[in-house]
Amino acid sequence: MFPRSRCPKCKHLISVLENIPIISYLLQSGKCKHCETKISARYPIIEGFTAVISLFVALQLGVSWETLAILCLTWALIALSMIDFDHQLLPDSITLPFMWLGIFLSLFGVITDLRSSVIGAIAGYLCLWSVYWVFKILTKKEGMGYGDFKLLALFGAWLGWQVLPVIVLLSSFVGAVIGISLIVFRGRDRNIPIPFGPYIAIAGWIAIFWGDDLSNLYLRISGIAVTI
Repeated sequence: MFPRSRCPKCKHLISVLENIPIISYLLQSGKCKHCETKISARYPIIEGFTAVISLFVALQLGVSWETLAILCLTWALIALSMIDFDHQLLPDSITLPFMWLGIFLSLFGVITDLRSSVIGAIAGYLCLWSVYWVFKILTKKEGMGYGDFKLLALFGAWLGWQVLPVIVLLSSFVGAVIGISLIVFRGRDRNIPIPFGPYIAIAGWIAIFWGDDLSNLYLRISGIAVTI
């Protein structure tokens, strides 16, 4: 939000009417109104995707405080994913406030209870922190960034510690599929680091709506489930 949007070439300050999602892009033919530099189609694509996902959340959850909370979290996750994809960075200015917001909401039982939320935040951080140090000790390389720890802690705070195994497994699966696809089909150098944040974000968002179903499926497949 701050500082306001500018054209990356001529530094023209984007007005409110020039910044209406999708509509402004179409009216301006995908160009800067001042210097006519081509604007990437990525902007309206992300805006359209955000609109569709937001509509899905609203239809799934209805009119409630939970809906408002999940919508804000969804928007934050989209921003975090794109920032991490571009810069391999998950800004504390987004992850930490939303982690604390998750704990605050748990005081009122909006999504989970306070005990599960606090344990989830701690376990989420320590889980990937431990993997980071084991990997670094064994390979002398850094496998992920500290932002990833905080993002998983965020999900632990919002959803409780119970869903963390599902998020870790699902994010690893999604990351492996997308990473291998980039190497095979787009010729990406396997030595170039691939940000893990977007995969945690995808897995965590899926867990919001289907976490219990995925947990039960995992328990059945693994044979851990016990019939009472």
